Amino acid sequence: MEPIIQESELTEPPEPEATRRDADVTESSRANRTWWDRNADEYQIEHGTFLGDDRFVWGPEGLDEVEAELLGPPEELKDKDVLEIGAGAAQCSRWLLSQGARPVALDLSHRQLQHALRIGGDVPLVQADAGVLPFKGGAFDLVCSAYGVMPFVADPVLVLKEVRRVLRPGGRFVFSATHPVRWAFPDEPGPEGLSVAASYFDRTPYVEQDEQGNAVYVEHHRTIGDRVRDIVAGGFRLVDIVEPEWPAWNTQEWGGWSPLRGNLIPGTAIYVCVRD
Repeated sequence: MEPIIQESELTEPPEPEATRRDADVTESSRANRTWWDRNADEYQIEHGTFLGDDRFVWGPEGLDEVEAELLGPPEELKDKDVLEIGAGAAQCSRWLLSQGARPVALDLSHRQLQHALRIGGDVPLVQADAGVLPFKGGAFDLVCSAYGVMPFVADPVLVLKEVRRVLRPGGRFVFSATHPVRWAFPDEPGPEGLSVAASYFDRTPYVEQDEQGNAVYVEHHRTIGDRVRDIVAGGFRLVDIVEPEWPAWNTQEWGGWSPLRGNLIPGTAIYVCVRD
């Protein structure tokens, strides 16, 4: 185990080819696990300060669970069993722990979880695929995911059904993902990212592949209507869709997210779902 960020040892693979093509559940999972293992160090170096060690941030806009209370009032989190999927370095889980909850942080990437170990804390860490959760039914009161899973899975209903299985009746699943409107625009933070360049209705996955045609990164697009239908098909009741506005204090760019774009078009959608 090497839990320390080591910039000098990062190896640069050949630049992948960006394309649009189908990618199934297995290929998407394998590609994204490898991508996050390879890029976890760089991600934590670039975004670790913004995310903090024990904050619960829903996306690049900086919406904090302290103010959003999408999981419920903080005082009601005490003694709740909470599963965070796509936890990365478990920053959100550490905040949940500070509120008296009993979080478990799950991620597909071993290297991301090494960063969770580097930061430290008493949060249990689990490496697993969100489509096959290694927990008994009804194990959790809440499940959450801040950009961690849903943009990257080929079968979101499979994940939703797994989340429903491990939730107790009345439990809540809250997840954030790239706002579907963004799919029609170039992933650029400047003015070039403000002109429609693709069809919003094109669900063909975005794939980066190596010279042999093997996917090394996959992202899947769902329209707003798709997300609603997926949530219902997964056995949930959708109670809210939150579209965070870009706050004046946030002057940073994060990939295609920026103050320029954030003041004009939404960048994140947060779905609040209840298991009846």
